[in-house]
Amino acid sequence: MKKTIAPLYDILGISNATICLVHCLIFPLLAILPLSLIHNSYIDFVFASIGLFAVFKIIKESSLLISSILIVSMVLIWISVLTEFFLDVHLNLILIGGIGMVIGHFLNYKSHKNRNYDTAKTF
Repeated sequence: MKKTIAPLYDILGISNATICLVHCLIFPLLAILPLSLIHNSYIDFVFASIGLFAVFKIIKESSLLISSILIVSMVLIWISVLTEFFLDVHLNLILIGGIGMVIGHFLNYKSHKNRNYDTAKTF
């Protein structure tokens, strides 16, 4: 059962980080257009919370490298989100953290896929 749960958290993390990255990259372009869009830091908070949930579930069973990538990326994202939330200052750390999250989840997904392929070959 755990073999199917871990990739689900990776897929959740990859999709969440990708949507968050698209949101962070597209929003400045939308803010230029006269659509009266105001950036809401609560959206970033929701993305960061979903990512934190996925990271907590994954780091227990992943390698040190993947866990380190995910934890450092999550710290960068939370620093950016909390700075924007409390100080109203936008940091670009969230973009670096989002890229790290995509990379970390993708590496973890590939390692699970390789482990499942290796165990299937032994039977």
